[in-house]
Parts: sequence; C-alpha cells; structure tokens
Amino acid sequence: MQVSLETTQGLERKMTIAVPSEKVDSAVNARLQEAAGTVNLKGFRKGKVPFKVVKSRFGKSVRQDVIGEVINQSYFDALTQEQVKPAGQPTIEPGNLEEGADLTFTATFEVYPDVTLPDFSKLEVERLGADIGDSDIDEMIETLRQQRQTWEVVDRAAANKDRVNMDYTGKLDGEEFAGGKAQGTDLVLGSERMIPGFEDGLIGKSAGDSFTLPLTFPAEYHNADLAGKEVEFDIVVNSVSGQVLPVVDDEFFKSFGVEEGGEEAFRVEVASNMSRELKSASRNKLKNQVMDKLIDIVEVEVPTALIAGEINQLKGQALQQMGGGANLDPSMLPDELFSEQAKRRVTLGLVLGEVMQKHNLTADPARVRETIEELASTYESPEDVINWYYGNQEQLAAVESSVVEDQVFDFILGEAKVADKTVSYQEVIKPEPRKTETVPV
Repeated sequence: MQVSLETTQGLERKMTIAVPSEKVDSAVNARLQEAAGTVNLKGFRKGKVPFKVVKSRFGKSVRQDVIGEVINQSYFDALTQEQVKPAGQPTIEPGNLEEGADLTFTATFEVYPDVTLPDFSKLEVERLGADIGDSDIDEMIETLRQQRQTWEVVDRAAANKDRVNMDYTGKLDGEEFAGGKAQGTDLVLGSERMIPGFEDGLIGKSAGDSFTLPLTFPAEYHNADLAGKEVEFDIVVNSVSGQVLPVVDDEFFKSFGVEEGGEEAFRVEVASNMSRELKSASRNKLKNQVMDKLIDIVEVEVPTALIAGEINQLKGQALQQMGGGANLDPSMLPDELFSEQAKRRVTLGLVLGEVMQKHNLTADPARVRETIEELASTYESPEDVINWYYGNQEQLAAVESSVVEDQVFDFILGEAKVADKTVSYQEVIKPEPRKTETVPV
C-alpha cells in the first residue's frame, strides 16, 4: 500500500492511498468462491454453480462490497502508518476502481492541533467560602417549607404569592391573537411568568371579578408580531388561593428522612446538606473561573469537524430541555445559536486533554470509589448502588471521566494563584451565567 500525505490548508490534510490490485482481486475471488458453494441458481445443483456464472451474476456487487471494506481498512492502516490523528470523519473520493488496476482513493480530513499550554502559575483565581450560621439554616428550612406548600381557596382579594385561577383573552387592535387565550389556568403572583404588568394587574382582584387590563409587550419579545405592541387582556378571576405551609414538626422532619431526634437532628441534617452544596458550588465556581481564563489566554486552531459535532450535541441537549426530545429535528435549530459555545467547549476540551496527556493523568481508583460512595449515600441501600456502578461499565466510565477531569483541574489549581474569600452562603450557591460548560476529557 502506497500513501502520500499533504497539508492543504490549516489543519486539513489530504491523504492519497493506492492499494495493489492483487489484494482487491483476491478478496473478490475468495468471496465469490465462498458464494459458489452456497448459492442457489435455477438449473444448477446447490454448490455446483460454475465460478464464471457466479462471477457474472454477483461479481459487480461483491466487488463493490469488497472495495468499500478495503477503502475503510486501508484508510485506518494509512493513519497508523503516517501517525496521523484525524479530528472527525474523512471525505472519501474514489479514484481508480477498475478490475486489474491498483485501487486508489483520497481521504480529506482535519487533524488535531498542537496545543501550547500556558504558564498556569500566572493564573489568578478566587475561591469563595462561607460560614453556615443559624440564620442560613432557618432560611433553608423556610425554603423546604415552600417546596412542600399546598393551596387553599380564600375569600379575599389576591395578594403577592397567591395563586389565581382565571380565564383570559388577549386582543391586538380588538382582535384575538394566537396564543393569547386560556381558560382555568393557574398563575402564582410574583412568579414573573407573564409579561410585565399582567401579574400586578391581578393584585387586589377577587373571585368573580371581570376586567380589562391594557398592557404593552416588551420590545424584545420573541414573537415579532407582538413585540412592542399595545394589547388588552379581558380577564375573569375564577378563584384565589393562598399558600398553606407545613408545620415544622416531627411529621415534617420524617418527610425528609429524619426519623428521630426532632428539630435538633433535623437542623444537623439540613446543615450537613448545605455544607455539601456549599463545597460543590464553591468548587464549581472556581473551576468556571479557570475555564474562562484558559479560554481567554490559550490560542489554538480548532477543527471545524469537532465544532460541528459539538453543535449537534448542544442542539440535542436544547431539544431535551425544551421537552422536544426525539419528536423534533435538531437541524431545525440554527447552528449560529450554538457555534460560539461549541467552539469554547472544544477549545477547553483540547486544553484539558493536553494537560492530561502531558502529565499522564488517569482516573485515581480511590477517588472514583469515593465519588461513587458519595453518590450512593443519598439512597436507602448505598451498597446496592455502589455495586450497580461497578457492574455497569458505561456508568463507571462516566464517573471515571468526571474524576480525571477533576484531577486535571486540581493540577492546574496547584500551579495557579488561588485567593480565598469569605462571603455569604447565598452568594456562594447563587447560580452564575456560564460561558463554557465542563467538557469531559
């Protein structure tokens, strides 16, 4: 097999491969000889069909199959021979496919770039921490009560945080507009589900009230036909319900798995969970800082094939989050919505992968076990969960990938300048807008 490799532009490579005709022809003849022993043709006994007849009937299709297999295998053999690592699938262009002549084809593909790692000692990041006090625990218990709230119909005017059941019809220039009508729908006042002014207009209204609410859609509203337009909503209030929060008692404690010890034991459990959340949130924010700084300082040419693959993954994730799943075609979403995020994710993946390879980082079995045990600790039968992870190669590989990623960040943080800063618990756990998501390495 003869191979020539040339650089066309940037990361793109063009590999021309020639396979001796004998290799293809002998493979075709072997396949036809095998078929001759099993094929059934009218006028011949099974296994007695002459080779010329078999070749005449099946030679063309068998040769096509063999050529496909030879091209595929030869391509991978050539990559090994030339020590080339492709990024994405190649574009194959057949050359000479004639019988008796050497098989030729070209494969065009991108390769992984060389990544020059920055001096991690010049990275400066801030690690947030907090002390969990009684007021923080009180606030968390109140949040847990909110999560277990129920509703009770009340005979009074609606106030903020009440739930209003209503019918409404939206009109633009006196005509109903699409998507602007609902009957018997519930709305919690203060949830900001509706356009500005809608929920405020319900405060002070009681069951049986009927009124018209003039509003203006935001200029940046996603529906261009309504953006910035003045409309009216005809509203009928069916009922008003107030929040009913559970009493903080033994039954409440039991609903969260605290069977004994009363309020003191419950507060200890809450504080323990808050500590875990605090630790996780602090580390994630620290990792996010590192990722953003790496993206800003590392200059690397990113293969377009990897970006395209990442865009497809992001589209799939977006559809799942929107509840579309398999019912929607990802191609309906424009690539431009995801291209910047995809490029950042791929760039980060290349950098982290280079750190892992250069410093020989592999998943530490002890950390893998610790991670699995921590995941299992929230279940009734932790040992069963641990055994399930170790018996499921796919799930175990996912944990190992997460662990080795953490090890990569630990290495970088060990080189970087990390300043500790104490803030409030809420500030540490507050979500922040993300530029880049963590990329498994």
